[in-house]
Amino acid sequence: MGKDYYKILGISRNANIDDIKKAYRQLAMKYHPDKNKTPGAEERFKEVAEAYEVLSDKKKKDIYDQFGEEGLKGGPGQTYAFHGDGRATFAQFFGSNNPFAQFFDFGGPGGLGGAFRSHSFNVGGYGAPPRKDKLQDPPIERDLYVTLEELLKGCTKKMKISRRVVQPDGSTVREEKLLTINVKPGWKAGTKITFQKEGDQSNNKIAADIVFIIKDRTHPLFKREGSDIKYTAAISLKSALCGTDIEVPTLTGNKIHYQIKDEIIKPRTVKRIPGEGLPFPKEPHRRGDLLIAFDIKFPDSLEPSSKEYLRNLLPN
Repeated sequence: MGKDYYKILGISRNANIDDIKKAYRQLAMKYHPDKNKTPGAEERFKEVAEAYEVLSDKKKKDIYDQFGEEGLKGGPGQTYAFHGDGRATFAQFFGSNNPFAQFFDFGGPGGLGGAFRSHSFNVGGYGAPPRKDKLQDPPIERDLYVTLEELLKGCTKKMKISRRVVQPDGSTVREEKLLTINVKPGWKAGTKITFQKEGDQSNNKIAADIVFIIKDRTHPLFKREGSDIKYTAAISLKSALCGTDIEVPTLTGNKIHYQIKDEIIKPRTVKRIPGEGLPFPKEPHRRGDLLIAFDIKFPDSLEPSSKEYLRNLLPN
């Protein structure tokens, strides 16, 4: 299953949303890097943020409960990648990057100048609820073009984004970031890959999701039809009527010799070579077919004697 988000939050699999929020509130306050300087605390802080983002979202939770982490992160149209910014999740949940300020004095006479006072407090009883008035910017959609060859085996795409990031003092700076997209074999055009809250950050709104939409790059030889690919072979009228051998290219670079005899090829004739298409998205061990269509080239002119011969030979 990969990561056990329930174990990370210390809750049972039948926990409700209030249990999930309570567990996240306690653990986020406990492991916040500004408060907890022990080794591993910051990584734990990120883990609980990722667990909360999945389990607090009904759609993601349902997918995770059924298929585990791999199903959540690898299924067409539902790919989820944690943005890796635990502070952003923290700020969205508490409505502030620094909810500790309401509990501690950070300066003034006798103050600690930014250090936490060494007394205990009940983290379960504090923390502002998520701000209901803080809206999220609409998703930012970008087309991601992939070749048929890339879809045959799958590939990794790295997309550079530039966004504004809120600093601890409330200001924003522009930063560049690489987003990694693992394109699975056979993904169809229109498949969406969402990176949550990777848009510009601000103090007033939740950062937009960035959504990449798979698009087929135009291929010089093939046209995609679902998991099948179609190749159009140009043949002469003579070949269409009398038969021929054609050389058919494939996505792997190999060529297949295809013989046509004792058959008349019509403009709408389509031949099929099994298993030479694209993988099925949900069954990558299976592949679609290579379809062969025909573009019959007619002569520009005929000698009168040839016309007369054909007129007598061919049926009305």
